[in-house]
Amino acid sequence: MFRGILLVFLGACSFGILSTFVKLAYKEGYTLGDVTGTQVFFGFIILWGIVLLRRLLRHPTPDTTVKDKLKLIAMGTSTGLVSIFYYKCVQTVPASIAILLLMQFTWMSLLLEAVLKSKLPKLSQVVMVLLVLLGTALAGRLFSDTTPDFDWSGIGYGLMAAACYSVFLMINGAAGNNLHPTTKSALLLTGATILVFSIFPPVFLTNGALGDGLMKWGLLLAVFGTVIPPLFFAYGIPRAGLGLSAILSSAELPVAVLMSYLVLREDVWLEQWLGVALILTAIAWSNLGTLYRKRYPKKLATA
Repeated sequence: MFRGILLVFLGACSFGILSTFVKLAYKEGYTLGDVTGTQVFFGFIILWGIVLLRRLLRHPTPDTTVKDKLKLIAMGTSTGLVSIFYYKCVQTVPASIAILLLMQFTWMSLLLEAVLKSKLPKLSQVVMVLLVLLGTALAGRLFSDTTPDFDWSGIGYGLMAAACYSVFLMINGAAGNNLHPTTKSALLLTGATILVFSIFPPVFLTNGALGDGLMKWGLLLAVFGTVIPPLFFAYGIPRAGLGLSAILSSAELPVAVLMSYLVLREDVWLEQWLGVALILTAIAWSNLGTLYRKRYPKKLATA
């Protein structure tokens, strides 16, 4: 179980540092198409390389239908949209704010589930949503006398990234669950690559940008954004459990804020840290109850 906990935590931390890499790439003059394109391009090569290596080593590969494979590729377009909207958000607002906007998927997922399944959320989930919104307001310094002048288009892009991530989480379990995590991740990334390249043609392959320094950012974003997280989550979540994994995966929030403070030298106020702490508390509180009920059902039955 410890290995599972460690893998989920490291996968979340890997997600958390992406916004810092993107900000640094933008400072060197690269565009949204450059960072998103190179991320999916190198991620595509690495993941399919691992799939091919597994086949050469004759590891068992469960069969799946062409229909399921195409479904996974189609589902992967939602991850491409997450990257595009999130990195566009990072381009216009501080990295410490961009990650807060992405974290709104926590309540968007509940809302989406309630609409699609005609199922009202539990009281504990409603309280969690309210705490997340309050924490976001604090972390965004909305109650401060010196409220920052944010780019509202950036706020919109961040919320769209969160919405797309909510959709991805909702449909992720719909196909390919019998596949090896590497194969499933590779198929999902294939869909993301098709979408990104259709919006941003991969001119970096011919204009010399890779040799001028773009390659290092593409490789970093690919490894920490499209290779490590899905593989670590795929191996770690079954061992750590869904409830504990949900708590551990929220580690990307403080990691992103800390990186923006230490590396990007962005101003992070005390009230912003309080907001981050409130969001983490809300996520932990909402999942600890579920975790406790699963582990000690007899105690609750006799209480």
